[in-house]
Amino acid sequence: MNGLSFQALVRRVDLFTLKLFLSAVEEGQIGRAAAREHIAPSAATKRIQDLEDLAGLKLFERNPKGVVPSPAGEVLARHIRMMLNNLEAMRREIGEFAEGVRGHIGVCAPRLLIVHFLAREVAEFLQSYPQAEVDLREDNNAGAVRALTLGEVDLAVFVASPDLPTEGIESFECGRDRLVAVVPRGHPWCGREGLTLEELLEADIVGPAGTTLLPNLRRAAAAIGREVHSKFNVNTVEAARSMVAAGLGVTIQPASMLSTEDHGQMGTGPVCSVPLDGEWAMRSHRVGMLRGKSLGPACVAFIHQLTGHHEAAADA
Repeated sequence: MNGLSFQALVRRVDLFTLKLFLSAVEEGQIGRAAAREHIAPSAATKRIQDLEDLAGLKLFERNPKGVVPSPAGEVLARHIRMMLNNLEAMRREIGEFAEGVRGHIGVCAPRLLIVHFLAREVAEFLQSYPQAEVDLREDNNAGAVRALTLGEVDLAVFVASPDLPTEGIESFECGRDRLVAVVPRGHPWCGREGLTLEELLEADIVGPAGTTLLPNLRRAAAAIGREVHSKFNVNTVEAARSMVAAGLGVTIQPASMLSTEDHGQMGTGPVCSVPLDGEWAMRSHRVGMLRGKSLGPACVAFIHQLTGHHEAAADA
């Protein structure tokens, strides 16, 4: 509005006057707005006139039946509504802190991350904040991000990937992991300290097609001008491991899902693992929220727990 500076707005206009103005817009009469806000009609008229003087514009058109907001008044009313709504949200969230962290959190994540660490994190969080509620949904990596984008959940935990549509999402790293090759016990690769991507692509691949792992491998292969030829495709890491144990090929999985039986030549299980070389084999786990969305105390506390545990592990 012409003539209305930010400093003048802060110093000379109080919230009650703005709420009174909005009431006059909604009631269509300054007298009814005064009664609604428990103020004398003359005092209400004076406040609104002072507001118009400060703005340097007519905010109302007067007629025998009452008042109608001018175009400038409509703009002011719209912004007052947004401001009052934000103040109410602030009051509610601060009140939740005063009462202890509580509230509902909707989280969506792929199965691998739930199994790897998220189930444990949820249990620990609920022990610390028993008044909070967590609704944990399982979906694939892209589905978790889609659920967040559509507003179906408050947070998504996912594996960072170049092909994920993350526009409008702000995310924070909450873990890192390296992929390993899983081969049958007794395979020549058992006991190796590392394996190149080129070597892996020469093997019979059992692809865990229902996860992010196979697309990740295909992207890495394409980057060096190669293709992945999967001899078998199954949906889960567990099914792929079973086929490897039967001698039907090799697969890949996150190192965090290994058991002590899987490690090198000293293991006792039917398969063993070999670390995969290269940056392509590093995976970043992220917790995301919609950019600009105000989160309640429970969501904020959960994000802090996930990212705090990651930072502690990285510093160890």
